[in-house]
Amino acid sequence: MWEKRFCLAGLCIVLTAVFAYGQTPSAAELLRRVDDNEIYNTIEYEGEMIVEYQNRRYLKLFKTWARGNNDSFIEFTNPEDRGTKYLKKGGRLYVYSPDTEEVMLISGHMLKESMMGSDLSYEDTINNDTLSGRYNPVLGGSETWALKGDNRDCWVLDLTAKKRTESYPKQKLWIDKETGDLLHYELFALSGARLKEYTLLRVEESGGRRFPVEGEMRDLLRKGSKTTFVMRNLSLDKPIADSVFSTRNLER
Repeated sequence: MWEKRFCLAGLCIVLTAVFAYGQTPSAAELLRRVDDNEIYNTIEYEGEMIVEYQNRRYLKLFKTWARGNNDSFIEFTNPEDRGTKYLKKGGRLYVYSPDTEEVMLISGHMLKESMMGSDLSYEDTINNDTLSGRYNPVLGGSETWALKGDNRDCWVLDLTAKKRTESYPKQKLWIDKETGDLLHYELFALSGARLKEYTLLRVEESGGRRFPVEGEMRDLLRKGSKTTFVMRNLSLDKPIADSVFSTRNLER
């Protein structure tokens, strides 16, 4: 979701209206609704990853196919990265490089490395578990968050990891009270230091659901760095052949 929200399938969270405006949900209920609305059968789309780092800008284009939160396949199509492919399957992440013509399993310390030079690590892409299963939530009250100049009333949710092995021991979420959109979230170390933050930029209606088609991630340990993700030609819940999610497809 990518870490749950930033899965390799599309950095996507499908959120519909969660609660009637003005009601106060419990923290557990609010987090459970976030989890429930992340589910889709399949997704296909064309994407852009715009990386800005050290005063340079890199545009990466890709196509994505995914089934639920477990299986996903992404192929980069921009000239510099054409033919680079990623497969997430069975909780593992594989990459095919056209330079070496080899398939490699990304594991161990490599999982913490930047994915394609972006503000996202490989580790962020492979977690399939729900937030409710991984974190204890506390409702932190209400705050406003500005979305393109529009101040939105939000529920604030503070999350604490249930296990010490969690990549981000603490998280903080801002959820629009009216629409249910996850407008912003921040990821923290155990010390309380902010490590990364995500901001929603644009939502579209797709298949009767509100879908975040543009968002921005910042790795706060990389000075002056940000990555913008854009989704186009989105298609939901259409059959995808099993062969797409195979290591054999990486080498084609």
